[in-house]
Amino acid sequence: MRPGQLGWGTIGLLLLLSLLWGANMGAIKLASQEMSPLFMAGLRSAVASLCLWVWMRRRGLAVFPAPGLFWHGLVVGLLFGGEFACIYVGINHTLASRTVLLVYTAPFFVALGAHWWIAGDRLVTAKALGLLLAFAGVGLLFVGQWEVLLGGQLLGDSLSLLAGVLWVATTLYIKLFLVGKARPVQVLFYQLAFSIPFLFACSLIWETQPVRGLSWPLAANLFYQCIIVAFLSFLWWFRLVDRHPISLLHGFTFFTPILGVFISGVLLLGEPLTWRLVSALVLVSLGMVLVNRPGGVPAAGPVPRAGHKRVE
Repeated sequence: MRPGQLGWGTIGLLLLLSLLWGANMGAIKLASQEMSPLFMAGLRSAVASLCLWVWMRRRGLAVFPAPGLFWHGLVVGLLFGGEFACIYVGINHTLASRTVLLVYTAPFFVALGAHWWIAGDRLVTAKALGLLLAFAGVGLLFVGQWEVLLGGQLLGDSLSLLAGVLWVATTLYIKLFLVGKARPVQVLFYQLAFSIPFLFACSLIWETQPVRGLSWPLAANLFYQCIIVAFLSFLWWFRLVDRHPISLLHGFTFFTPILGVFISGVLLLGEPLTWRLVSALVLVSLGMVLVNRPGGVPAAGPVPRAGHKRVE
């Protein structure tokens, strides 16, 4: 393997992570049949943060390695909690395939926001084209669909888009205030731990029956969401981030919405695979490839403001 290349083992692990993250939307919607979404999101954060805390303790990692991190951790935890509250509630009001695509508009908004607020993160021509393709794909989901949206799907789609916006806010906040002050696993712990009281409080206010049934399929589903996805998959991701340039890794993240549509939507939930959905998926995926492409010719626009240098 030459420098600047990824080995086949690393590529296989990246594809496995994309598969796990893509299937997570379907798991959420299936589990919502027996457990209310906000309570389930809070339980996910609680179990995953406990596992991560034990892992950090065994390796001697401090939770707050620098002064002031508690308050930054609280902010990213609330943003993270809001994001997953929108995902867990929204997916029950729309198709999982649409949720995947709408949430994954976040990388494009991050590129746009970084152009304005993050020094050295200039929007280039290729990224600008990626933004246009992605937004065209999202727009294609809505054109001519007013009767479906007015039938109740608009709420789920709106919450999915809001989740993407909150993902963007979390990413930019971390880039501005936490990079260089805390390690990625510590930032992940802040997101999980500080989201717990927020999600459980929302569940207490809006959900009257958090658990409607207990079954082995539900237990397996929760194990998948809490341990496999929220804890182990992100630990694997951060190990890759420590060993390889992030520019080489991010190109594989565009497989997540692709696999999410086919695994969560079509295979797990039996949702229809329409030409509109496939076309939107192609446009969003091409946009993600261009947005994650390094280099390029700077696009016309104002000079980004100075700032410090998300971990998802």
